[in-house]
Amino acid sequence: MHPHLTRRGLYAISDGPRPDLLAVVKAALHGGAAMLQYRDKTTDSARRAFEARALRELCARFEVPLIVNDDVELALAVGADGVHLGEDDGDIAVARARLGAGAIIGASCYDTLARARQLAAAGADYLAFGAFFPSPTKPNARRATLDLLRKAKPLGVPLVAIGGITPDNAPTLVEAGADFLAVISGVFAQADPEAAARRYATLYKNQ
Repeated sequence: MHPHLTRRGLYAISDGPRPDLLAVVKAALHGGAAMLQYRDKTTDSARRAFEARALRELCARFEVPLIVNDDVELALAVGADGVHLGEDDGDIAVARARLGAGAIIGASCYDTLARARQLAAAGADYLAFGAFFPSPTKPNARRATLDLLRKAKPLGVPLVAIGGITPDNAPTLVEAGADFLAVISGVFAQADPEAAARRYATLYKNQ
């Protein structure tokens, strides 16, 4: 297991662009987020590079890994801890060659155990499954099951659950084997992101 992934908990995923990005991310980190993903689907490369660098410095102060969504070159340019790859975002081996052996490379497995096995064998540092519940971010996302988490556990790679996760439905995911709960709107669409993050983080306190 990657040494930066030994701490289980909330995997906060940003919902930019937004003018208060750094402030709400700082609040989530104060609330106990164990990992942060910078997710911004716009083409404003200058702003994205500026924000990613600022988040890298912020996460370093909290000793929390920063993962960049979909963009290996941006992760490399800003010195992020790693990258998250979807099914159309490139090959793990290519990302590893660019980012180095110490990088965290996560991969989306959606609702497919066969893909999880393939990606684990290819060297993914964590495997993400979902959506487990209806998601406001991706309303048409494929749906994963709790049994999928249980079946993936023997792969020996940290498992991330994503999709419509709330503090109320999250305990079933933790019980089924989710090492991280990936949350976007459940943290960053809330009036108090710090308190929202803390509700998720505390689910792992007694684990």
